[in-house]
Amino acid sequence: MPRFNLTFLFALFLLLSCQPAQKGKAKYAWESLFNGNDLTGWYTYQSRPEPTSVVEGMTRDEKGKYLEPIGINKDPLHVFTIVEENGQKVIRISGEVFGILVTEKEYENYHLRLEFKWGSKKFPPRENEPMDSGILYHSIGKEGAWGGVWMKSLECQVMKEACGDFICVDTTLADIPAVRESTDKRFHYLKGAELVTFNQEKSYCVKDLDHEKPHGEWNVMEVYTVGNKSMHVVNGKINLRANNLRYIVNGKEVHLSKGKIQLQSEGAEIFYRNIQIRPISEIPDEI
Repeated sequence: MPRFNLTFLFALFLLLSCQPAQKGKAKYAWESLFNGNDLTGWYTYQSRPEPTSVVEGMTRDEKGKYLEPIGINKDPLHVFTIVEENGQKVIRISGEVFGILVTEKEYENYHLRLEFKWGSKKFPPRENEPMDSGILYHSIGKEGAWGGVWMKSLECQVMKEACGDFICVDTTLADIPAVRESTDKRFHYLKGAELVTFNQEKSYCVKDLDHEKPHGEWNVMEVYTVGNKSMHVVNGKINLRANNLRYIVNGKEVHLSKGKIQLQSEGAEIFYRNIQIRPISEIPDEI
């Protein structure tokens, strides 16, 4: 090979080797959180069923309301199951009972990616409401701490026409650049806007734009989180960034950067598949 070509290739090698890694790009392989066969690595918690559901052996009051939650790893109505969808095994959440599918492990500094699509069934008390579920991350504390169902956490909303919205669950807080048209309207995420603190009383921030696909199609949801920041992505589009994630303990605000991951059963049939996670050190500016 001519000396010129060798010199050129050596210089090119040095140049490329000195280039910093692109910000936010993962250095690690994906880890699957769903093995495609069963719910190994997860556990379930279900609240009190609605009176319209029939659960043998559970006590009701004189009005027909159930007195106790179903609890942990009990699923008499088969709310959380594995089914086959076009030749692939996926997680089906029926939605009949409010509950959660929870990772056994805690995670921090990660990129979570999963796919979902809506089914057709809806149940009380949300039979006349938009189909609803959710990804609750940095989940800590006891099951049922909020609303008798959810763990203390931060939510990336999975709901018809609201995928990617942000919700503080229980005593969590976050600062998000957001604006609203008037005091009777919800805040909307707006890149570059003044930071607004969201908390237990003012818990909901609407995402930037709606990127959900038509009913029946698979959607890709992603959560990036490093330190006390997070980013929500729907079908490859960034639609919300949150800062200064924290929660209240004994009246004091404490940094919140890790926890379990919950998938919600919230009155609507939904399917999840290809649930993957990998460590990251930075949240990307663009994707």
